[in-house]
Amino acid sequence: MGSTWAKPLLCGYYGEHNLGDDALLEALLLQLPSGVQACVTAADQALVEQRFGVRSCNRLSLPAVLAALGRSDALVFGGGSLLQDSTSFRSLTYYAVLIIAARFQHKPVLLWGQGLGPLRRRRSRLLVRALLPLVTGACWRDPESAALATRLGREPRAADGQGSDPVWGLPPQPWRGRGGAIVLAWRPTPLLQSPQWRQLLEALDALVATSAREVIWLPFHAHQDRDLLSELQRQGLLPDRLQQCSRQVECSTVQEAMAICSSAGLVLAMRLHALILGALSGAPVAALSYDPKVAAAAAGLPCPCVPLGQPLPESAALAKSWQDALDRPPASTSLMDLAADAARHRRLFRPVEAA
Repeated sequence: MGSTWAKPLLCGYYGEHNLGDDALLEALLLQLPSGVQACVTAADQALVEQRFGVRSCNRLSLPAVLAALGRSDALVFGGGSLLQDSTSFRSLTYYAVLIIAARFQHKPVLLWGQGLGPLRRRRSRLLVRALLPLVTGACWRDPESAALATRLGREPRAADGQGSDPVWGLPPQPWRGRGGAIVLAWRPTPLLQSPQWRQLLEALDALVATSAREVIWLPFHAHQDRDLLSELQRQGLLPDRLQQCSRQVECSTVQEAMAICSSAGLVLAMRLHALILGALSGAPVAALSYDPKVAAAAAGLPCPCVPLGQPLPESAALAKSWQDALDRPPASTSLMDLAADAARHRRLFRPVEAA
């Protein structure tokens, strides 16, 4: 017999001042059945409660999260890649404890729009292999995660499936950015040292020279990205012309970021959800991929994508690729297909077996 629930615990990297995680939470709340009263794990609880109108618990305290789980009637892992060990094995253990605790209490465990992996350690793979049979339903965000789950022995269940990243399900915005600014959603990464940054910035400077556009630096993760522009300036890597036409804009909400992107002639994104939100804003987009998930999203649109961690194209070739993308938004049919795929995650919220 299927069970219904009304008080799920939504588990993810929420309240981290990261617009991408905010977008995931927004998409998840839109897909929940009406009348559900969710509790959300959050680092900055006041921010999440004020912005989303939900109850929260302290994500950084396992006892607090377990107490919240005890008051809830389902556990939902909401977007991102929580079952992975690239952050740490300790992080993976944290989520394992939550899954085991939920099942011990006979509560359903749902993996909504999840990526799976990387799982670099043998003990991580063994742990996840033991956890997957405990999961009531899983809808993966990409075919690689679905295939990895199968290799780890996940037997398909009625609620299981695969869709696109859930953020593709947010409402699209009309584009009004022809002739508009170049918006950068760039991040620090060990894949780029000073010579590579110089090459990218020279290409951007050449693009500015031919297009006469303003450049807006948009930090998507406030704590990680905010200082990138000033650090590049401090190292003397910004050409004078680029420095003169650059300014930084910090957005506190997904809607503010999409408004900036909808007025852009081009969004150059390193972060996955900056790429997605840029495309949902109707804007032309191009990617710089520090992670396979970014390259996969770029291929799905499709849009130009430069893989990092390998020799970059010459600055002139980069500038030409970005010039060709200016004022040329992605096809609306691609966005509709990706939105339809994102809607597949909603099937997890049909009545499920609790035990």
